[in-house]
Amino acid sequence: MSLFSLKMARNSGKILGYCAYIINSRLYKTSLCNLQLCFPDLNLQDRKTLARKSMMQTGMMLAECGPVWLWPVEKIMDKVHNIEGVDLLQRARSAGKGVILIGPHHGNWELLGVYLSTLGECSVLYQVPKHKGLDALLYMARSRGSAKMYPANTKGVAAVLGALKKGEMVGILPDQIPGPKAGDFVPFFGNDAYTMTLISRLIQKTGAKAFLTYAKRTEQGFNIVIKEPDNDIYAEHMPTSLLGLSKTIELAAKDEPEQYQWEYKRFRYQPEGKQEPY
Repeated sequence: MSLFSLKMARNSGKILGYCAYIINSRLYKTSLCNLQLCFPDLNLQDRKTLARKSMMQTGMMLAECGPVWLWPVEKIMDKVHNIEGVDLLQRARSAGKGVILIGPHHGNWELLGVYLSTLGECSVLYQVPKHKGLDALLYMARSRGSAKMYPANTKGVAAVLGALKKGEMVGILPDQIPGPKAGDFVPFFGNDAYTMTLISRLIQKTGAKAFLTYAKRTEQGFNIVIKEPDNDIYAEHMPTSLLGLSKTIELAAKDEPEQYQWEYKRFRYQPEGKQEPY
């Protein structure tokens, strides 16, 4: 896909996503289930329409990985036409404290990583793929510019904690299900979701400033969005802080809902005695 133009890659991705919809794939079924849980006021036809659009957006995301990973940074950054809220980030960095960039699975999070790598020292946690070849490709693609990649384990957490204490930026995907004892249940669109405590703990330990960030897909390319998080995220009380993180992720999902990753089984872990919905 890296040999295609962005438009051609996206068109190919749309077809891939539409096929996932037509064959009633697991991804489509999961999206429908999540949308029923999160938007219960939508009627069935509207949920199906949103799930179909989400499948096509997911297909475009996958097809965009070729250009995003393999094009020169300058070339892919030419596809970014607007950066909303960059002044917020600049002021926070000027204050000398660390900055946590909360990047949900919304729009194109790989493109967001490329953008962050152009801003200065930025440490990013990532889940290491089981396939060594894919891991090597991801590490190469994501380590361009000033980005430093760390596996999401104890050593990686120590590295990003050190980066924040030095006043650097850290990027974290907040909406993956964390490991045992690394999260707690809080409502996400009114449903129990096992949510990572890492971001809240990093804020509490370092006094870092947090921002919601995502790369929203547009007709011609992308817009980078940088927003203040829900203020509860700064609470010392962990359940309140986690609720603030969850509400922050909701802010992204409500902005072009079809671009959020609804095919992820966000609710597969449930409190004891409660059945998961899938």
